[in-house]
Amino acid sequence: MKSSSAATAPRAAADNDRSPRSRIRRQLPSSPWLFAAPGLLVVGIFILYPFVSTLINSFTDKRTLIPGEYVGLDNFRELLHDDMFWIGLRNSTLYVVGVVPALVLLPLLLAMLVQKHIPGITFFRSAFYTPVVASIVVVGLIWVWMLDERGLVNAVLEAVGVGSVGFLSDQWLLLLSAMAVTVWKGLGYYMIIYLAALANVPRELHEAASVDGAGAVRRFFTVTVPAVRSTMVLVAALSSVAAFKVFSEVYLMAGPNGGPAGEDTTLVMLVQRVGTGLTGRVGYASAISVVVFVVTVALMLLVLRADRKEDA
Repeated sequence: MKSSSAATAPRAAADNDRSPRSRIRRQLPSSPWLFAAPGLLVVGIFILYPFVSTLINSFTDKRTLIPGEYVGLDNFRELLHDDMFWIGLRNSTLYVVGVVPALVLLPLLLAMLVQKHIPGITFFRSAFYTPVVASIVVVGLIWVWMLDERGLVNAVLEAVGVGSVGFLSDQWLLLLSAMAVTVWKGLGYYMIIYLAALANVPRELHEAASVDGAGAVRRFFTVTVPAVRSTMVLVAALSSVAAFKVFSEVYLMAGPNGGPAGEDTTLVMLVQRVGTGLTGRVGYASAISVVVFVVTVALMLLVLRADRKEDA
């Protein structure tokens, strides 16, 4: 009896090894890849492949209907002597300088305002977020109608005796108007991000600062700002990239030609203008796109580096 039981013991162990649970365990290492495969396929088709294709095209003279040949760095050398490229780089840089500080500070103040539990605050939260979900085309057309020479804003200015202002005909006023639209549309989005960060700030910190005699302004700089500093860095990085790649606001308000004499053209507008159409210079437009990519990555690295210096 003992020998038979001893003989059946290895068989039972072997049967246990062949159980469904053991087979599932052996399949686990490959299972995550099966779940990730659809997402990786989408990323590869719509992100990775266009990026690699743009990088390759930037070293060719490819056109819309012509495959093109390898030209090395000729496209990038041409950029150095292209006046429109420098105009686009100037406007995109000014856009970052004008928009990012406003989108870092104003949504924080707005979030602190709507964070208060007062009657009707839900309505104001929804109202402030409405521009975010509105179509940029509709928003742009509304602002063009308002800022036109015969629009609502100029009608009010003429009524009070100021006179008509060329918001859409002056080079710098047009760029500032587009910046204002970008800030107005992005306030609600970044406000939500700040609301989530402010919810994690302990109320005891504000109470302790109040006991020490700190006013509202001092509590803002000594309690609120340090508590949400990481969120401010995130907002600065996101808004910097979005501002440098601005297209819709300027395109809708300045037109396809980029305003008077093309002086309000941005880099992304230049990519669209140069690389589209039957005679589009796809290779040259790809070179501009590579420059835009490099600059946006550099902006993010600068923001992260500044954050690390403050931590040190």
